[in-house]
Amino acid sequence: MTMLCDQLRGIHYVRHSYPLPACADGAKLATNGLDAHPGIVMRVLHCLMLGTALLATTALHAAENFPARPIRLIIPSGAGGITDILARYIAPKLGDALGQQVVIDNRPGASGIVGSLIVAKSAPDGHTLLMVFPSHAVNQSLFPDMPYDTATAFAPITLVSAVSPVLIVGSQSPARTLAEFIALAKTKPGQLNHSSTGAGSMGSLGADLFGAMAGIKFTQVVYKGAPQALTALLSGEVDFYLVGSVSTAVSQVKAGRVRALGVGAKQRNASLPDVPPIADTLPGYEARGWNGILAPAGTPKPIIERLNRELVKIIRSPDLSPALAGEGATAVGNTPAEFDAIIRADIVKWARIIKEAKSRGK
Repeated sequence: MTMLCDQLRGIHYVRHSYPLPACADGAKLATNGLDAHPGIVMRVLHCLMLGTALLATTALHAAENFPARPIRLIIPSGAGGITDILARYIAPKLGDALGQQVVIDNRPGASGIVGSLIVAKSAPDGHTLLMVFPSHAVNQSLFPDMPYDTATAFAPITLVSAVSPVLIVGSQSPARTLAEFIALAKTKPGQLNHSSTGAGSMGSLGADLFGAMAGIKFTQVVYKGAPQALTALLSGEVDFYLVGSVSTAVSQVKAGRVRALGVGAKQRNASLPDVPPIADTLPGYEARGWNGILAPAGTPKPIIERLNRELVKIIRSPDLSPALAGEGATAVGNTPAEFDAIIRADIVKWARIIKEAKSRGK
């Protein structure tokens, strides 16, 4: 583009009322206060069209040579969680498909912001990717000084999986259905407690959404992690727990130690087929977790498309579904545009819920 601008600067100009466009690299065309003749303008536009074609060709060339070196897949959480497990399943298969090693790099901290920032600042060439979880769409509403814009700093590639929370109560609870639990909560406004692993977690956000839609009030009790939050329910310290993943509660439900009243997804979960969606009682309710893969914003479209094709093949392969089912999750594998729409919708949805929760003093 710089060479094109140099060529344009060599064009002779005459007085006319047609303004000249600026060069793509930000340089100004030297006209000495004179405007271009219509014929010259056409030559300028022709050069700019050639420049656009050159950029498209460059992007295509980059995609054809991609990947040129090993790919780093950053996980913005510690080892051992569902995000890490999925990434370690996908990485070797993606490496085989692309002909380059995919290296896992765990960078936990600040609800995923530490690892995400690394990717946001990386070169947009497809060699640095990010595996995210639901807090990715929530952080912007929780942290006012975010170092990047969640909606624009990344290029979505595909949604890997979706996981449904489940609302559970202790076996000692008199409520046997969700409707009964809501009725019970309304007779004790603000007196019921629920387990949480912290603000911004899917369990916390899903409970806030549940309370807002059901018109009930309760108190959040924060625990270090899901095991501690579940233990608190089993011991009777709290009255209910919206577990972030069905898998966390399945064994306790089947053993009769807790009672599942509803799942957060719109459909029933294969791990708990007899438990109805919360939406059956509260139409429109949906709270679900997910994992997906992103690249830095500005990554050439052909590279995004190739990554999407290879990842979708892996995600939809028959051997991944059983592994996901064990975690109470389902495989997805959608288009970049579809994943982008999910992220943007969640940003808006959870921003509203967080704002309403703050206004209620939570």
